[in-house]
Amino acid sequence: MGWNSWNRFGTDISEKLVREIADAMVESGMKDAGYAYIVIDDGWQMSRDADGNIVMNHERFPNGIKPVADYVHSKGLKFGIYSDAGRKTCQGLPGSRGYEYQDARAYASWGVDYLKYDWCYHGTQNSEASYTLMRDALYAAGRPMVFSICEWGTTRPWLWAGDVGHLWRTTEDIQDCWDCVNEWGGLGWVKILDKQAGLEQYAGPGHWNDPDMLEVGNGGMTATEYKCHFSMWCMLAAPLMAGNDIRSMSHETREILTNKEAISVNQDKLGKQARRIVQSDGYQMWVKELSGNEIAVAFFNGGDSSITTNVSWPYILRKFGLKKKSYTLRDLWKHENIGTTDTPLQVRIKPHDILMVRLVNN
Repeated sequence: MGWNSWNRFGTDISEKLVREIADAMVESGMKDAGYAYIVIDDGWQMSRDADGNIVMNHERFPNGIKPVADYVHSKGLKFGIYSDAGRKTCQGLPGSRGYEYQDARAYASWGVDYLKYDWCYHGTQNSEASYTLMRDALYAAGRPMVFSICEWGTTRPWLWAGDVGHLWRTTEDIQDCWDCVNEWGGLGWVKILDKQAGLEQYAGPGHWNDPDMLEVGNGGMTATEYKCHFSMWCMLAAPLMAGNDIRSMSHETREILTNKEAISVNQDKLGKQARRIVQSDGYQMWVKELSGNEIAVAFFNGGDSSITTNVSWPYILRKFGLKKKSYTLRDLWKHENIGTTDTPLQVRIKPHDILMVRLVNN
């Protein structure tokens, strides 16, 4: 859980911004809700010196990176940075190809806790070999770091990345829209959601499918649509990396991002990714196994018309091996109990809306 600069700010990043985001992470209640990492994306670097050392943009980071990391750490948070496995980053700045060990040592000396590693300008490189090389460089640098593999799912990283990184992107970049598709491959979150079905077997503690960062609060969707987006990322056990300007977010956005009942589903210690068990005309039903012999269920209406769903619980209880017959149904957005599994659930869900419930032991 954390925050990344890219979705809202692109390359318009600076020491001032990072310090203000760190302050806002604490003051807004996001740290208390579990958000820990502040990650600067592409745009912090500028060139390499005569010895090959990476040089940061001194106009934006006049004191270097270490004082920025130190400030983030002073707030009880962790600091992350970005690079690329190719010759250049996606914005044409110096990548880490050929400098993996040198860059990893620099990151460690600055106090970096998280590396997002992209896949632009990679030429004919082999992805598994390229990411393994940087993994080994990080190990050699001697500072524990989260290693975020960002090769967009192009070489099916879920098949090889479990021993290489801690999380791996499963698709092209997310866009701040419902189900759009950009000509260069960017996807709305609903399109990304569809691509997660079937990948649940590869996710678990320490090795996560990453459907990309959150767009909640960036203005391209309604609050209800953002609620759906956040709910499903919680169901997917996805990394929760906020991407909005948390210094000035609305009350609605803050309520979504800090919903501790939804976050508890995301952060459940079993680390299970939800399975989609129903898909029909825009309606989807996903189930996530939780610790304590409980489950979370999301009834998602991605269509343009209201739907009414009737749920008979005994089938679901049997399908997921739940030992008890009676559970309390907890609505995780209304923060109230709405019944039990002793009787069928009938609920009407508006277009582009969701019901997210937890079956709680009585």
